[in-house]
Amino acid sequence: MRRKILIIGAAGRDFHNFNVFYRANPNYEVVGFTAAQIPGIEERKYPHEIAGVLYPNGIPIYSENRLEELIKSKGVDECAFSYSDVSHEQVMHLACRSMAAGASYVLLGPRETMVKSTKKLVAVCATRTGAGKSPLSKMLSKKYGRKLAIIRHPMPYGELVKQEVQRFETMKDLDEAKCTIEEREEYEGHIANGAIVWAGVDYEKILRAAEKEHQYVLWDGGNNDFPFYKPDLLIVVADALRAGNELQYYPGEVNFRMADIIVISKYSQNRKGAKLVEENAEKVNPKAKIVRADIVPKIDGKIKGKRVAIIEDGPTVTHGGMPYGAGWVAAKRAGAKIVSPFKYAVGSIKETYKKYPHCKHVLPAMGYSDKQMRELTETIKKLKVDYVVSGTPMNLEGLLHIHRPLVHVSYSYDAKEIAPVLKEIAKVLGE
Repeated sequence: MRRKILIIGAAGRDFHNFNVFYRANPNYEVVGFTAAQIPGIEERKYPHEIAGVLYPNGIPIYSENRLEELIKSKGVDECAFSYSDVSHEQVMHLACRSMAAGASYVLLGPRETMVKSTKKLVAVCATRTGAGKSPLSKMLSKKYGRKLAIIRHPMPYGELVKQEVQRFETMKDLDEAKCTIEEREEYEGHIANGAIVWAGVDYEKILRAAEKEHQYVLWDGGNNDFPFYKPDLLIVVADALRAGNELQYYPGEVNFRMADIIVISKYSQNRKGAKLVEENAEKVNPKAKIVRADIVPKIDGKIKGKRVAIIEDGPTVTHGGMPYGAGWVAAKRAGAKIVSPFKYAVGSIKETYKKYPHCKHVLPAMGYSDKQMRELTETIKKLKVDYVVSGTPMNLEGLLHIHRPLVHVSYSYDAKEIAPVLKEIAKVLGE
Protein backbone atom coordinates (compact mmCIF):
# COMPACT_ATOMS: atom_id res chain seq x y z
CA MET A 1 0.00 0.00 0.00
CA ARG A 2 1.37 3.39 -1.01
CA ARG A 3 1.11 6.00 1.74
CA LYS A 4 -1.11 8.88 0.65
CA ILE A 5 0.58 12.28 0.82
CA LEU A 6 -0.82 15.81 0.72
CA ILE A 7 1.90 18.41 0.10
CA ILE A 8 1.21 21.74 1.81
CA GLY A 9 2.85 24.37 -0.39
CA ALA A 10 2.87 27.66 -2.26
CA ALA A 11 4.10 26.85 -5.80
CA GLY A 12 7.82 26.52 -5.18
CA ARG A 13 9.44 24.33 -2.52
CA ASP A 14 6.44 21.98 -2.70
CA PHE A 15 7.03 21.18 -6.38
CA HIS A 16 10.76 20.66 -5.74
CA ASN A 17 10.13 18.30 -2.83
CA PHE A 18 7.74 16.33 -5.01
CA ASN A 19 10.22 16.13 -7.91
CA VAL A 20 13.22 14.97 -5.91
CA PHE A 21 11.61 12.82 -3.22
CA TYR A 22 8.09 11.68 -4.15
CA ARG A 23 7.85 11.67 -7.96
CA ALA A 24 9.44 8.29 -8.67
CA ASN A 25 9.00 6.84 -5.18
CA PRO A 26 6.73 3.73 -5.32
CA ASN A 27 6.10 3.91 -1.56
CA TYR A 28 4.06 7.12 -1.79
CA GLU A 29 1.08 8.49 -3.68
CA VAL A 30 0.76 12.28 -3.69
CA VAL A 31 -2.98 12.94 -3.84
CA GLY A 32 -2.71 16.72 -4.05
CA PHE A 33 -0.95 19.97 -3.29
CA THR A 34 -2.41 22.83 -1.28
CA ALA A 35 -1.53 26.45 -2.07
CA ALA A 36 -1.10 29.55 0.13
CA GLN A 37 0.70 32.94 0.24
CA ILE A 38 0.41 33.73 -3.50
CA PRO A 39 -3.03 34.90 -4.77
CA GLY A 40 -4.81 32.86 -7.43
CA ILE A 41 -2.46 29.87 -7.74
CA GLU A 42 -4.81 27.21 -6.41
CA GLU A 43 -7.30 25.17 -8.44
CA ARG A 44 -4.62 24.36 -11.02
CA LYS A 45 -3.06 20.98 -11.73
CA TYR A 46 0.53 19.83 -11.49
CA PRO A 47 0.79 18.49 -15.06
CA HIS A 48 1.35 14.84 -15.94
CA GLU A 49 4.20 15.86 -18.27
CA ILE A 50 6.24 16.83 -15.19
CA ALA A 51 4.60 14.61 -12.58
CA GLY A 52 5.93 11.42 -14.21
CA VAL A 53 4.69 7.92 -14.99
CA LEU A 54 3.12 7.32 -11.56
CA TYR A 55 0.78 10.28 -12.16
CA PRO A 56 -0.72 9.95 -15.68
CA ASN A 57 -3.52 12.39 -14.81
CA GLY A 58 -1.35 14.95 -13.06
CA ILE A 59 -1.94 16.13 -9.48
CA PRO A 60 -4.63 18.62 -8.41
CA ILE A 61 -3.78 21.81 -6.48
CA TYR A 62 -6.26 23.02 -3.86
CA SER A 63 -6.63 25.96 -1.49
CA GLU A 64 -5.00 25.42 1.90
CA ASN A 65 -8.35 26.39 3.44
CA ARG A 66 -9.59 22.91 2.49
CA LEU A 67 -6.86 21.10 4.44
CA GLU A 68 -9.03 19.11 6.88
CA GLU A 69 -11.63 18.24 4.24
CA LEU A 70 -8.93 16.91 1.88
CA ILE A 71 -7.26 14.82 4.56
CA LYS A 72 -10.53 13.09 5.34
CA SER A 73 -11.97 12.75 1.83
CA LYS A 74 -8.73 11.47 0.27
CA GLY A 75 -7.60 9.29 3.18
CA VAL A 76 -4.35 11.22 3.59
CA ASP A 77 -1.69 9.47 5.71
CA GLU A 78 0.90 12.27 5.80
CA CYS A 79 0.92 16.02 5.21
CA ALA A 80 4.31 17.30 4.03
CA PHE A 81 4.78 20.97 4.90
CA SER A 82 6.73 22.58 2.04
CA TYR A 83 6.84 26.37 1.92
CA SER A 84 8.82 29.18 3.48
CA ASP A 85 8.79 32.28 5.69
CA VAL A 86 6.23 31.22 8.24
CA SER A 87 6.52 31.50 12.00
CA HIS A 88 7.30 28.42 14.03
CA GLU A 89 3.88 28.90 15.60
CA GLN A 90 2.16 28.80 12.20
CA VAL A 91 4.08 25.67 11.20
CA MET A 92 2.77 23.96 14.33
CA HIS A 93 -0.79 25.24 13.85
CA LEU A 94 -0.76 23.50 10.48
CA ALA A 95 0.68 20.41 12.15
CA CYS A 96 -2.15 20.41 14.67
CA ARG A 97 -4.77 20.91 11.97
CA SER A 98 -3.31 17.99 10.01
CA MET A 99 -3.03 15.71 13.00
CA ALA A 100 -6.49 16.54 14.36
CA ALA A 101 -7.88 15.50 10.97
CA GLY A 102 -6.04 12.16 11.26
CA ALA A 103 -2.80 12.63 9.29
CA SER A 104 0.85 12.60 10.30
CA TYR A 105 2.96 15.69 9.60
CA VAL A 106 6.43 15.72 8.05
CA LEU A 107 9.17 18.19 7.07
CA LEU A 108 11.70 17.06 4.45
CA GLY A 109 15.24 18.18 5.21
CA PRO A 110 18.34 19.18 3.23
CA ARG A 111 19.78 15.66 2.86
CA GLU A 112 16.66 14.40 1.10
CA THR A 113 16.03 17.48 -1.04
CA MET A 114 19.39 19.03 -1.99
CA VAL A 115 20.70 18.17 -5.47
CA LYS A 116 24.51 17.96 -5.91
CA SER A 117 26.11 20.08 -8.61
CA THR A 118 29.13 19.10 -10.71
CA LYS A 119 30.32 22.73 -10.44
CA LYS A 120 31.35 24.88 -7.49
CA LEU A 121 28.15 26.29 -6.00
CA VAL A 122 27.55 29.29 -3.73
CA ALA A 123 24.15 29.84 -2.12
CA VAL A 124 22.77 33.18 -0.91
CA CYS A 125 19.81 32.71 1.45
CA ALA A 126 18.19 34.59 4.34
CA THR A 127 16.39 34.38 7.66
CA ARG A 128 13.38 36.40 6.40
CA THR A 129 12.01 37.63 3.08
CA GLY A 130 13.47 41.05 2.24
CA ALA A 131 16.54 40.72 4.46
CA GLY A 132 18.89 41.71 1.65
CA LYS A 133 19.71 38.67 -0.49
CA SER A 134 19.13 40.35 -3.84
CA PRO A 135 21.71 43.17 -3.56
CA LEU A 136 24.36 40.61 -2.66
CA SER A 137 23.37 38.22 -5.47
CA LYS A 138 23.45 41.09 -7.96
CA MET A 139 26.94 42.07 -6.81
CA LEU A 140 28.02 38.55 -7.72
CA SER A 141 26.37 38.56 -11.16
CA LYS A 142 28.06 41.90 -11.85
CA LYS A 143 31.46 40.56 -10.77
CA TYR A 144 31.36 37.16 -12.51
CA GLY A 145 28.94 37.74 -15.43
CA ARG A 146 28.34 34.66 -17.55
CA LYS A 147 30.88 32.58 -15.68
CA LEU A 148 28.16 32.29 -13.05
CA ALA A 149 24.82 30.57 -13.62
CA ILE A 150 22.22 32.50 -11.62
CA ILE A 151 19.63 29.90 -10.58
CA ARG A 152 16.74 31.57 -8.84
CA HIS A 153 14.31 30.06 -6.34
CA PRO A 154 11.04 29.20 -8.18
CA MET A 155 8.12 31.47 -8.94
CA PRO A 156 6.06 29.27 -11.31
CA TYR A 157 2.67 30.97 -11.28
CA GLY A 158 1.78 30.44 -14.95
CA GLU A 159 1.70 27.42 -17.29
CA LEU A 160 3.87 24.88 -15.52
CA VAL A 161 4.84 22.77 -18.56
CA LYS A 162 6.18 25.86 -20.34
CA GLN A 163 7.99 26.86 -17.14
CA GLU A 164 9.69 23.51 -16.48
CA VAL A 165 13.12 24.91 -17.44
CA GLN A 166 13.43 28.66 -18.00
CA ARG A 167 16.46 30.55 -19.31
CA PHE A 168 16.48 34.37 -19.36
CA GLU A 169 19.25 36.12 -21.27
CA THR A 170 17.52 39.35 -22.39
CA MET A 171 14.70 41.62 -21.22
CA LYS A 172 12.78 40.38 -24.26
CA ASP A 173 12.89 36.88 -22.78
CA LEU A 174 11.05 38.22 -19.73
CA ASP A 175 8.36 39.75 -21.95
CA GLU A 176 7.91 36.56 -23.97
CA ALA A 177 7.56 34.50 -20.77
CA LYS A 178 5.00 37.00 -19.42
CA CYS A 179 6.95 37.29 -16.18
CA THR A 180 5.17 38.70 -13.15
CA ILE A 181 6.35 41.77 -11.24
CA GLU A 182 7.84 39.47 -8.58
CA GLU A 183 9.86 37.59 -11.19
CA ARG A 184 11.07 40.78 -12.87
CA GLU A 185 12.18 42.19 -9.52
CA GLU A 186 14.60 39.28 -9.22
CA TYR A 187 15.66 38.79 -12.85
CA GLU A 188 16.09 42.25 -14.38
CA GLY A 189 19.13 43.27 -12.32
CA HIS A 190 21.05 40.11 -13.19
CA ILE A 191 20.27 40.45 -16.90
CA ALA A 192 21.34 44.11 -16.80
CA ASN A 193 24.64 42.86 -15.32
CA GLY A 194 25.15 40.63 -18.37
CA ALA A 195 24.32 37.39 -16.55
CA ILE A 196 21.91 34.60 -17.50
CA VAL A 197 19.11 33.68 -15.09
CA TRP A 198 17.69 30.18 -14.80
CA ALA A 199 14.45 29.23 -13.04
CA GLY A 200 11.35 27.08 -13.45
CA VAL A 201 9.85 23.94 -11.95
CA ASP A 202 12.24 20.98 -12.31
CA TYR A 203 15.41 22.10 -10.55
CA GLU A 204 17.57 19.07 -11.32
CA LYS A 205 16.92 19.59 -15.05
CA ILE A 206 17.58 23.31 -14.61
CA LEU A 207 20.90 22.65 -12.87
CA ARG A 208 22.10 20.17 -15.50
CA ALA A 209 21.26 22.60 -18.31
CA ALA A 210 23.02 25.48 -16.54
CA GLU A 211 26.13 23.40 -15.82
CA LYS A 212 26.66 22.98 -19.58
CA GLU A 213 26.93 26.76 -20.07
CA HIS A 214 28.61 28.11 -16.95
CA GLN A 215 31.75 27.68 -14.90
CA TYR A 216 30.10 28.20 -11.48
CA VAL A 217 26.59 28.21 -9.99
CA LEU A 218 24.87 30.70 -7.71
CA TRP A 219 21.75 29.58 -5.86
CA ASP A 220 19.80 32.85 -5.57
CA GLY A 221 17.45 32.00 -2.71
CA GLY A 222 13.85 33.09 -2.26
CA ASN A 223 11.94 33.99 0.90
CA ASN A 224 13.89 32.35 3.74
CA ASP A 225 14.05 28.90 2.17
CA PHE A 226 17.15 26.71 2.40
CA PRO A 227 18.89 25.83 -0.90
CA PHE A 228 17.60 23.28 -3.37
CA TYR A 229 21.27 22.48 -4.12
CA LYS A 230 24.13 21.40 -1.85
CA PRO A 231 26.33 24.49 -1.50
CA ASP A 232 30.11 24.68 -1.22
CA LEU A 233 29.52 27.97 0.60
CA LEU A 234 26.26 29.02 2.28
CA ILE A 235 25.82 32.75 2.91
CA VAL A 236 22.79 33.72 4.99
CA VAL A 237 21.54 37.30 5.35
CA ALA A 238 19.95 38.18 8.71
CA ASP A 239 17.97 41.41 9.07
CA ALA A 240 18.84 43.69 12.02
CA LEU A 241 15.39 45.30 11.70
CA ARG A 242 13.81 41.92 12.48
CA ALA A 243 16.31 40.78 15.08
CA GLY A 244 15.22 37.61 16.82
CA ASN A 245 13.30 36.38 13.76
CA GLU A 246 16.31 34.25 12.84
CA LEU A 247 15.22 31.86 15.64
CA GLN A 248 11.47 32.28 15.18
CA TYR A 249 10.72 31.58 11.50
CA TYR A 250 10.83 28.45 9.37
CA PRO A 251 12.98 27.53 7.56
CA GLY A 252 15.07 30.67 8.19
CA GLU A 253 16.38 29.17 11.42
CA VAL A 254 17.61 26.17 9.40
CA ASN A 255 19.64 28.57 7.25
CA PHE A 256 20.92 30.47 10.30
CA ARG A 257 22.18 27.26 11.92
CA MET A 258 23.76 25.90 8.70
CA ALA A 259 25.39 29.13 7.45
CA ASP A 260 29.11 29.40 6.73
CA ILE A 261 28.79 33.20 6.66
CA ILE A 262 26.08 35.28 8.33
CA VAL A 263 25.67 38.78 6.90
CA ILE A 264 23.87 41.12 9.31
CA SER A 265 22.15 43.65 7.06
CA LYS A 266 20.67 47.12 7.82
CA TYR A 267 22.65 47.26 11.05
CA SER A 268 22.88 51.08 11.14
CA GLN A 269 19.06 51.22 11.32
CA ASN A 270 19.02 49.00 14.42
CA ARG A 271 22.39 48.55 16.13
CA LYS A 272 20.83 46.84 19.15
CA GLY A 273 19.12 44.42 16.78
CA ALA A 274 22.39 43.70 15.01
CA LYS A 275 23.99 42.87 18.36
CA LEU A 276 21.12 40.48 19.20
CA VAL A 277 21.53 38.68 15.85
CA GLU A 278 25.24 38.32 16.55
CA GLU A 279 24.55 36.95 20.05
CA ASN A 280 22.07 34.42 18.63
CA ALA A 281 24.60 33.33 16.03
CA GLU A 282 27.18 32.73 18.76
CA LYS A 283 24.67 30.53 20.61
CA VAL A 284 23.50 28.32 17.74
CA ASN A 285 26.19 28.60 15.04
CA PRO A 286 29.50 29.70 16.61
CA LYS A 287 31.55 28.50 13.62
CA ALA A 288 29.88 30.95 11.21
CA LYS A 289 31.81 34.01 10.09
CA ILE A 290 29.87 37.18 11.04
CA VAL A 291 29.89 40.19 8.71
CA ARG A 292 28.02 43.44 9.35
CA ALA A 293 27.21 45.06 6.01
CA ASP A 294 24.87 48.01 5.60
CA ILE A 295 22.46 48.38 2.69
CA VAL A 296 22.61 51.92 1.34
CA PRO A 297 19.47 53.22 -0.47
CA LYS A 298 19.83 55.91 -3.13
CA ILE A 299 17.04 57.92 -4.75
CA ASP A 300 17.25 59.29 -8.28
CA GLY A 301 15.24 62.49 -7.81
CA LYS A 302 14.68 65.52 -5.57
CA ILE A 303 11.43 65.01 -3.67
CA LYS A 304 11.94 67.12 -0.56
CA GLY A 305 8.59 68.53 0.59
CA LYS A 306 6.71 66.68 -2.17
CA ARG A 307 3.72 64.39 -1.66
CA VAL A 308 4.71 60.85 -2.56
CA ALA A 309 3.32 57.32 -2.51
CA ILE A 310 5.71 54.43 -1.92
CA ILE A 311 5.66 51.16 -3.88
CA GLU A 312 7.62 48.42 -2.16
CA ASP A 313 8.71 44.90 -3.09
CA GLY A 314 5.58 42.80 -2.54
CA PRO A 315 6.89 39.73 -0.68
CA THR A 316 8.98 41.87 1.70
CA VAL A 317 5.98 43.76 3.06
CA THR A 318 3.40 40.96 2.82
CA HIS A 319 4.50 37.55 4.15
CA GLY A 320 7.93 39.05 4.93
CA GLY A 321 6.20 41.05 7.67
CA MET A 322 7.98 44.39 7.07
CA PRO A 323 5.84 47.57 7.39
CA TYR A 324 8.09 49.26 4.80
CA GLY A 325 11.13 48.73 2.62
CA ALA A 326 13.92 50.65 0.86
CA GLY A 327 11.47 53.05 -0.83
CA TRP A 328 10.15 54.29 2.51
CA VAL A 329 13.65 54.68 3.99
CA ALA A 330 14.91 56.64 0.97
CA ALA A 331 11.82 58.89 0.81
CA LYS A 332 12.03 59.72 4.53
CA ARG A 333 15.71 60.58 4.22
CA ALA A 334 14.92 62.76 1.19
CA GLY A 335 12.36 64.76 3.18
CA ALA A 336 9.24 63.75 1.24
CA LYS A 337 5.67 63.82 2.59
CA ILE A 338 4.49 60.21 2.43
CA VAL A 339 0.84 59.58 1.55
CA SER A 340 -0.76 56.32 2.67
CA PRO A 341 -2.37 54.47 -0.29
CA PHE A 342 -4.48 52.27 1.99
CA LYS A 343 -7.85 54.01 1.60
CA TYR A 344 -7.48 54.23 -2.20
CA ALA A 345 -6.91 50.49 -2.74
CA VAL A 346 -9.18 48.55 -5.09
CA GLY A 347 -9.84 44.87 -5.80
CA SER A 348 -7.08 42.44 -4.87
CA ILE A 349 -4.93 45.29 -3.52
CA LYS A 350 -7.66 46.03 -0.98
CA GLU A 351 -7.75 42.33 -0.10
CA THR A 352 -3.97 42.37 0.37
CA TYR A 353 -4.32 45.09 3.02
CA LYS A 354 -6.98 43.04 4.82
CA LYS A 355 -4.57 40.12 5.01
CA TYR A 356 -1.47 42.23 5.79
CA PRO A 357 -2.67 45.39 7.65
CA HIS A 358 0.82 46.11 9.00
CA CYS A 359 1.94 47.52 5.59
CA LYS A 360 -0.92 49.97 4.94
CA HIS A 361 1.38 53.01 4.65
CA VAL A 362 3.09 51.62 1.53
CA LEU A 363 1.81 49.94 -1.63
CA PRO A 364 2.94 46.33 -2.13
CA ALA A 365 3.98 45.74 -5.75
CA MET A 366 1.46 42.95 -6.24
CA GLY A 367 1.53 41.79 -9.84
CA TYR A 368 0.95 38.05 -10.05
CA SER A 369 -1.60 38.44 -12.86
CA ASP A 370 -2.73 40.98 -15.46
CA LYS A 371 -5.81 41.68 -13.35
CA GLN A 372 -3.71 42.42 -10.28
CA MET A 373 -1.44 44.77 -12.25
CA ARG A 374 -4.49 46.63 -13.52
CA GLU A 375 -5.78 47.00 -9.96
CA LEU A 376 -2.36 48.19 -8.80
CA THR A 377 -2.37 50.79 -11.58
CA GLU A 378 -5.92 51.88 -10.73
CA THR A 379 -4.98 52.31 -7.06
CA ILE A 380 -1.99 54.49 -7.96
CA LYS A 381 -4.06 56.66 -10.31
CA LYS A 382 -6.43 57.52 -7.44
CA LEU A 383 -3.61 58.88 -5.27
CA LYS A 384 -3.21 62.66 -4.95
CA VAL A 385 0.56 62.77 -5.04
CA ASP A 386 3.35 64.60 -6.86
CA TYR A 387 5.54 61.50 -7.29
CA VAL A 388 5.45 57.74 -6.93
CA VAL A 389 8.59 56.35 -5.31
CA SER A 390 9.44 52.81 -6.42
CA GLY A 391 11.41 50.75 -3.93
CA THR A 392 11.22 47.62 -6.09
CA PRO A 393 14.42 46.41 -7.80
CA MET A 394 12.82 46.58 -11.27
CA ASN A 395 11.62 49.21 -13.72
CA LEU A 396 7.85 49.51 -13.29
CA GLU A 397 7.37 52.10 -16.04
CA GLY A 398 6.95 49.54 -18.81
CA LEU A 399 4.27 47.63 -16.93
CA LEU A 400 2.24 50.27 -15.09
CA HIS A 401 0.85 53.29 -16.96
CA ILE A 402 0.22 55.46 -13.92
CA HIS A 403 0.50 59.00 -15.37
CA ARG A 404 2.61 60.06 -12.38
CA PRO A 405 6.33 60.85 -12.28
CA LEU A 406 8.09 57.71 -11.08
CA VAL A 407 11.19 58.07 -8.90
CA HIS A 408 13.37 54.99 -8.50
CA VAL A 409 15.24 53.86 -5.42
CA SER A 410 18.32 51.67 -5.75
CA TYR A 411 20.10 49.95 -2.90
CA SER A 412 23.40 48.14 -2.55
CA TYR A 413 25.82 46.99 0.12
CA ASP A 414 28.67 49.15 1.33
CA ALA A 415 31.57 47.82 -0.75
CA LYS A 416 34.16 47.84 2.06
CA GLU A 417 31.87 46.10 4.53
CA ILE A 418 30.86 43.32 2.14
CA ALA A 419 34.45 42.77 0.90
CA PRO A 420 35.17 39.86 3.32
CA VAL A 421 32.20 37.97 1.88
CA LEU A 422 33.36 38.49 -1.70
CA LYS A 423 36.84 37.32 -0.70
CA GLU A 424 35.46 34.05 0.73
CA ILE A 425 33.37 33.49 -2.40
CA ALA A 426 36.41 34.00 -4.66
CA LYS A 427 38.37 31.51 -2.54
CA VAL A 428 35.65 28.84 -2.87
CA LEU A 429 35.31 29.40 -6.61
CA GLY A 430 39.10 29.25 -7.07
CA GLU A 431 39.28 32.75 -8.56
